[in-house]
Amino acid sequence: MGIVNLVLGKVFDLLFLPVRSLTPWAGLVLVSLLTALLMLFVFRLTSNQAGIRRAKDRIKAHLLELRLYKDNMSVTLRAQGQILLQNLRYIGYNAKPLLVMIVPLVLILAQLNLWFGASPLRPGEETLVKVKLREGYSPLETALELRSTGGVTVETPPVRIEDEGEYAWRLRAVSAGPAGLEFAVGPSSISKSVAIGGRPLAKVSPRRSRSLLDLVLYPGEPPLPADVPIRTIEVLYRGQTLSFLGIGVHWLVAYLILSVIFGFALKGVFKVEI
Repeated sequence: MGIVNLVLGKVFDLLFLPVRSLTPWAGLVLVSLLTALLMLFVFRLTSNQAGIRRAKDRIKAHLLELRLYKDNMSVTLRAQGQILLQNLRYIGYNAKPLLVMIVPLVLILAQLNLWFGASPLRPGEETLVKVKLREGYSPLETALELRSTGGVTVETPPVRIEDEGEYAWRLRAVSAGPAGLEFAVGPSSISKSVAIGGRPLAKVSPRRSRSLLDLVLYPGEPPLPADVPIRTIEVLYRGQTLSFLGIGVHWLVAYLILSVIFGFALKGVFKVEI
């Protein structure tokens, strides 16, 4: 999974490079268009196009039958049954491509969350960094030291939360640009990136972990080594909201709507039956 995240991360870095100084909407429109093209290609390749077309035509025919013979109860009931049957067939024809598309779509959404899910810290802004320990380790007994590697200052000693198996420090962003933290535990040293300022479209990795689920959902950094007692490291960022005509829009909603619009707009060009 780490290799997949590394490759996809490089792809999205290059993809957003020309639009990072523009509004985040530019990057979202670009990736929505490319997603629509990818999904149309996958849908055409994996779906029964003839079956989908046939099911849609029969649904239209039976709907017309309902209108023409609305006074004939037997014909109406038979037409309704056929509409239900053809709808089930239509859903069945769409199931395979949707199952195929769900894997790349989840990976794409995880990468997009790095760019649109959170806002970098502003210089002077305070936040928290939390470290959760693995099962069997106590923050009262595990020696863990935190130091900054630049761009951010550690303002408090650690708060140890025994019930949660957690450490917490308060941080203050100092200057815009790449910043980092370093956690020393025994002979090992673990790093964590911190995003401060930068261009309108910036990559923010809130969590570094070693669980498979977190590797899928938070692909911004390599997994934690298996020989350290740390389970997750998380920096708390403000959520990011896109503005449209003065209304705040979550990036996921905007992305899905744009992808659907592009998909339906281009399906005729690529002769894809949906």
